[in-house]
Amino acid sequence: MRGLDLLMGFTGSAEAGHVVAQLGTELLEQLDGELIASFDTDQLIDYRGQRPVVSFVGDHFTDYERPKIELYRLLDGMGKPFLFLTGAEPDLQWERFCRAVILLARQLEVGLVTWVQALPMPVPHTRPIGVTVHGNQPELIDGITAWKPTAHVQASIGALLEIRLIEAGLRVAGYSVHVPHYLAEAEYPQAAVAAMEYLGAASSLVLPTDRLRAAGLDVGAQIAKQVSDSAEVQQVVTKLEKRYDEYAGRETRRSLLTKDNDELPDADELGSEVEAFLATLPANPEAPGAGSSPGGGGAAD
Repeated sequence: MRGLDLLMGFTGSAEAGHVVAQLGTELLEQLDGELIASFDTDQLIDYRGQRPVVSFVGDHFTDYERPKIELYRLLDGMGKPFLFLTGAEPDLQWERFCRAVILLARQLEVGLVTWVQALPMPVPHTRPIGVTVHGNQPELIDGITAWKPTAHVQASIGALLEIRLIEAGLRVAGYSVHVPHYLAEAEYPQAAVAAMEYLGAASSLVLPTDRLRAAGLDVGAQIAKQVSDSAEVQQVVTKLEKRYDEYAGRETRRSLLTKDNDELPDADELGSEVEAFLATLPANPEAPGAGSSPGGGGAAD
């Protein structure tokens, strides 16, 4: 198990389009592997903040779904091994959790660490999925992230792990996938495919995307129908397309995260466009946009 690359993804925060959840499902269901370490989530999770799920059957409760944070050794489509750390984002003891991850990485002599998150962005679904790459690996950043802004954003455990892993001398590359903000609450397989492709390319892995691509075709058809049925939504999408094309056409591409004054769009600006889109959606809970939205104290057991 030594000398393998490590992929990371945490559900909860920074998971627009349920990208990390979809990615984790595909890797764990489609690839052979084994569990090699787990974390004590009783030390890491605020159960009142994100309550676990339990089933009620007739006259009793059963099937309690305990939150998990686990490290797996998996084999890609060509039999190449790699490590995958996934689970709920810790609420508590972030620094202690980071120290435990660094301890594991050193014990296993991890090579490249890659991780993924998905952020809601003012981008149209009619254009290629964008990504912002970060870390300390310029060969993986240059040519993909051409414009590098300075901004203050809410932290995630992935972002803190990137900082601490780099400080510990490890090689790290993070991928922030851009999800159209009006689709952030629904499963968006297209973004999960993009995340899988970037992670696979960075570590030369063959990762499973067939089921996600098939699901993406269905979701794309539903979105196209909803857009065609609403002139208001068409205007929103057209506006986003114009903005995207203006920035993509510049020699030095600017970040789609920012407005013309280099500031991040605030919640009200994003919210007004989101509301305009959501107001046109049908009551069907399976329709795109109608889905629900989704610390480090534990030492590894």
